[in-house]
Amino acid sequence: MRTTDVVIVGAGVMGCSIAYHLAIQGTDVVVLDRLPQVGAGSTGLCSGGVRHQFSHPLNVQLSIESIRKLANFEDEIGQEIEFHRDGYLFLLTDNELVENYRDAVDMQQKLGVESRIVSVEEITQLTPPLALDDVIAAAYCPHDGVVDPHGVTSGYARAARKAGVQIVLDTDVTAVITNRDQVAGVETAKEMFSAPIIVNAAGPWAATIGEMAGLSVPVQPFPRYVWVTRGFENAPSDWRMVVDAASSFYFHREGEGVLMGMGAPDEVSSFDDHVDWSFLDRLIEVGTRRYPALADASIQTAWAGLYEVTPDHNPILGVAPNLDGYFMATGFSGHGFMHGPIVGEIIADQILGRQPRIDVSAFGLNRFSRTDLRTEQNVV
Repeated sequence: MRTTDVVIVGAGVMGCSIAYHLAIQGTDVVVLDRLPQVGAGSTGLCSGGVRHQFSHPLNVQLSIESIRKLANFEDEIGQEIEFHRDGYLFLLTDNELVENYRDAVDMQQKLGVESRIVSVEEITQLTPPLALDDVIAAAYCPHDGVVDPHGVTSGYARAARKAGVQIVLDTDVTAVITNRDQVAGVETAKEMFSAPIIVNAAGPWAATIGEMAGLSVPVQPFPRYVWVTRGFENAPSDWRMVVDAASSFYFHREGEGVLMGMGAPDEVSSFDDHVDWSFLDRLIEVGTRRYPALADASIQTAWAGLYEVTPDHNPILGVAPNLDGYFMATGFSGHGFMHGPIVGEIIADQILGRQPRIDVSAFGLNRFSRTDLRTEQNVV
């Protein structure tokens, strides 16, 4: 039995950020992860995008503070993260999409974000040659960007270890120990940890860790596939993320080629992390229609990662109802990496009994007992 102040389940960007923000305040922290490397799960397999353009104001607030922390990451953490701030461009192909994104942009601007709706003429100045015959307008924020997920996660992990955090890898959590309505620790296949605070930052496995504590955590895993091409003619010269909002096809520069992916309306929840190469045909069909130069590209590599999806596409943050000491930072539905820096600070403040700079109570687990959920619309 090992005794510590806090046990965090999950060594992705979320777990490592929380650990770092706790440890610099003198808290004894142990981080556990089932995988053999830090950030080897969803974090390390994401596309690296960070953006302000959300439809829920709380997500916008998280983005503002998180991107501010990323901009100062090297000064604070001492790690280069290759932050390319070339913007996000959402292509809009029908009037309903335009109105939805216009409403979101109005809200974002009130919060201080410099996003805007741009014309087709301006789109042609911002992107490589695209087929825009059906595009009406686009939503654009020049301060969004792409950053290295490995650099951010390893930076937090290194800084956390330097501050005294123990990160125990290749270790499955097998039980959460409770004493009536209070957390008491966790058990793994190798040893037990006594702690009054447990943080569920297990990403796609959050529901399983929740069940161990008798909690219903509505997080489902969904496989998503990423392909990276070799260089080709008319490949992007900058790192701007371009998203076809109707199809969810997206791409940004990666090396001399592009990184690209797309969701599927018929996707099924699964922990399968193998690339479904048959899906590439569907992606190429959509992608080359929008970005004809892709027809000349060849695939260099591919991988699969897991989205951790909640019913309203918003995260689950804060202490669990009726179980003291059990905190959650999960269910980000594809945007956890970009919010990891600020959520780490927020959860650390909650654990330490401080008032966080952003009130995230609207994202508590108890919201799912209501019927008036506000769904995040701008999910890729």
